[in-house]
Amino acid sequence: MQSAFSFSDAVSFATQHPVVWLATSQADTPHVRGMWMWFADETGFYFHTGSMKRLGQQLRENPKVEAAFHDPSQGQGQSRMMRVSGTVELLDDPSLRTRLMAERAWLAPVFEAYPDATLDIFRIPHGEIQFWSMAVNCREREQPVLPF
Repeated sequence: MQSAFSFSDAVSFATQHPVVWLATSQADTPHVRGMWMWFADETGFYFHTGSMKRLGQQLRENPKVEAAFHDPSQGQGQSRMMRVSGTVELLDDPSLRTRLMAERAWLAPVFEAYPDATLDIFRIPHGEIQFWSMAVNCREREQPVLPF
């Protein structure tokens, strides 16, 4: 099906609504957590976590995820959601770590409290994007899906 939106529309939506629900799976058990996306650009959707949390291990065991971005601004019954599904890449890039620590200074005391922990940066570089709203509630299968 032809998409009615572009990848730049998806990046814009994610940037405007960076709080997401991220779904992972470990040993056939689903796990969902609220997260704050770091940033999105033409290379994908970027996130981070620390090795003291379970998320990093879950991503290493099964890198398939889905992130749900939500815009509640239109009110009950009118809100929009964007679902991004794909396979994450764990990134070992010192320049990204430096940038992250500069942009999110609140991380420094967290990692000082856990000196043996590592900072895991990951992104969803490829996958599928689908928008949803109550206006198309029962017609999800008819909605365009954008591969990226």
